[in-house]
Amino acid sequence: MSTAAPETTRDDPYFQKLFADRIGGVNYGKDTEIYKFEKIKRAKRKALADHPERKLLDFGIGENDSMADASIRKVMNEEVNKPENRGYADNGVIEYKEAAARFMQRHFGVTLDPATQITHAIGSKPAYAMLPACFINPGDVTMMTVPGYPVAGTHTRYYGGEVFRLPLLAENGFLPDFDSVPDDIYRRTKMLVLNYPNSPTGKTATPEFYEKVVALAKEKQFVVVQDAAHILLTFDGEPLSFLQTPGALDVGVEVHSMSKGYDMIGWRMGFVCGHERIVSAFADVKDNSDSGQFIATQKAAAAGLDDDSIPDRINTKYRRRLEKLVATLNQCGFDCEMPGGTYFLYAKSPSGTKSGESFAKAEDATRHLIEQFGIVTVPWDDAGSFLRFSVTYVADTEADEDALMQETKKRLGDAGLVW
Repeated sequence: MSTAAPETTRDDPYFQKLFADRIGGVNYGKDTEIYKFEKIKRAKRKALADHPERKLLDFGIGENDSMADASIRKVMNEEVNKPENRGYADNGVIEYKEAAARFMQRHFGVTLDPATQITHAIGSKPAYAMLPACFINPGDVTMMTVPGYPVAGTHTRYYGGEVFRLPLLAENGFLPDFDSVPDDIYRRTKMLVLNYPNSPTGKTATPEFYEKVVALAKEKQFVVVQDAAHILLTFDGEPLSFLQTPGALDVGVEVHSMSKGYDMIGWRMGFVCGHERIVSAFADVKDNSDSGQFIATQKAAAAGLDDDSIPDRINTKYRRRLEKLVATLNQCGFDCEMPGGTYFLYAKSPSGTKSGESFAKAEDATRHLIEQFGIVTVPWDDAGSFLRFSVTYVADTEADEDALMQETKKRLGDAGLVW
């Protein structure tokens, strides 16, 4: 039985039928599905309208709350006025690549050639958009952990590929179960995208896990892309780079971001490093996609990479905030523990309330917490029902942090939540 193709209406622009299928085709712009972040925004507006006297406690913000360090901004201020920085950067200036190489050597003992094994990116997000272009043909597979950052999967589908989801389950320690992947998927897999420390679960990888990944990549012959955006926000030991693993440089690349570890949200700086042929392929695609980040920005970022005191201070702040949040939520009935990394706390979602209200999924619990208590979280229902709390709230002093925790405890103490 065939289904009739959708049709345009008289009110549609002439080009409605020209939109590519990958973004919805003729139905682009007509989807009535409400995405979870829009639902959160609506719930926040309702909460503010119903309780204008009550301040929202926003644990849903997913970006650093502080400006980049003054030393980085000072270099930017100097470099922005230099005529030699006015031109296109293309695939990056050597100063940034050399700083990235020093960073990798100093923190992880990984030796990289800055000329051939490192290329800058205008933030890590474009890197995940471009890397599928290097490998994915129609019918190829990208394996991705979920929950997670979807961009590489979106672009895999743009190229006619498929995404195989690897659920991160609590019973597996939030690590993917590679033994459950069908042989047909392995035969068609071109890329495996990982993210550790993992957002949003907070899980960190172990050397043994990475060793298994390297062996599997060689056996099944796919490329590994490791998202290291939160690597400097590691709390359960020393930060671990995938490229520290013996053989990792033979099978993949690691993508680093300046946003989380250096408070450089919005500066759009990162780098891809690893096997020189993969880095070269990424650089070729990138060269046909952008003309590089502003050179002054790259030089300011290079100064940041050379100053380890900056990520050390940021790590200390978010570790302290997470410890306070874990203690507070546990006092309110949640079952939380300190994450291994990231500035996110991934907590099992309540299933309802003592008064009899039931939450079918985390999204329902999120709206309840916002509307009834003015507490904002982000729901994840990809692999069980969980709430993501972020400690990137705005608080100028430790006393402000403590006051926020006290208010959180006050609101949730008699919330009547059940799990």
